[in-house]
Amino acid sequence: FDRVRYRIAGSTFRATDIAQWLALQVASDALADAGYQDGINLPKDTTGVILGNTLTGEVTRANTLRLRWPYVQKVIKSTLADLGVSTDQQTVILKEAEQRYKGSFPPMNHENLAGGLSNTIPGRICNHFDFHGGGYTVDGACAASLLSITTACTQLESHGLDVAIAGGEDISLDPFERVGFAKMGALAEHEMLVYDSRSSGFLPGEGCGIVVLKRLDDAVKDGNKIYSVVKGWGVSSDGQGGLTTPSTIGQAFALRRAYTRAGYGIETASFIEGHGTGTTVGDKVELAALASVMNESPAAQEADVPAVGVGSVKANIGHTKAAAGIAGFIKTTLALHNQVIPPMPGCVKP
Repeated sequence: FDRVRYRIAGSTFRATDIAQWLALQVASDALADAGYQDGINLPKDTTGVILGNTLTGEVTRANTLRLRWPYVQKVIKSTLADLGVSTDQQTVILKEAEQRYKGSFPPMNHENLAGGLSNTIPGRICNHFDFHGGGYTVDGACAASLLSITTACTQLESHGLDVAIAGGEDISLDPFERVGFAKMGALAEHEMLVYDSRSSGFLPGEGCGIVVLKRLDDAVKDGNKIYSVVKGWGVSSDGQGGLTTPSTIGQAFALRRAYTRAGYGIETASFIEGHGTGTTVGDKVELAALASVMNESPAAQEADVPAVGVGSVKANIGHTKAAAGIAGFIKTTLALHNQVIPPMPGCVKP
């Protein structure tokens, strides 16, 4: 990250989670690709930033360990006392231990709080480009970055925004996440297999993806480079279903809502970019939901219905959690734009 280019002071840079700098860099690249280098010529009062994020970044949680020194000191002191170490020796040991312990983390200052908050990730982008349309994060776990798209589209549709910078970021490959997923039995022990009969879990990934959205009429009028058009979207939850277990009924609700808004049926799709995490339960539930909605179409009763391809970019880059949806969104958009569906590994026995 070129902090000099973005006019970021060294003290600010060191006190801030790298998630904020990665998002600022990617947003800058997205704007440049859209023809708005450095945010020039954008309607700043009606340009907003909506990003999906769940855990800020791993640096934030690591650095809070420095603040736990009083507890660590208490444990060490109690242990030394129980072992019969003299008070003078305890003082020497604790002083040395404190220096070594705190030396692994940057000193805390007045910028650490803002530098460690998830909501400051889009705020950092608004601040740099002087956008006044609002900047905030949405958190729907692995759906977070797709919720940023639906939220942005709704804002554009209602004319709350004229330009929306949307997407998601996840760079949290730390023990809190990995041990948690391991205890849930969600991690692959070997190769990650997606939509495969032997699927047993996913491999975690990390990354950031950001797109620039406008109303189609405005994009055409302004001569923007248009990769694809978002025709519809749908959101659902599983209600009283399992809190961490997916539901066919819940996913079917979202599909119906999306295609109803789009104005055409799911049976017209020739390819579907799915969630596809490679978990035993998740893949089966998702395919069942797709099949159930597809079977509701009158066309599904015809013998010559063409096959529909299903893929997941997670097989290529791992499960990027809060950024997973935007990864699939970008993959699908570029597949449409280039008329090429990228190959997907990890599905040997569908």
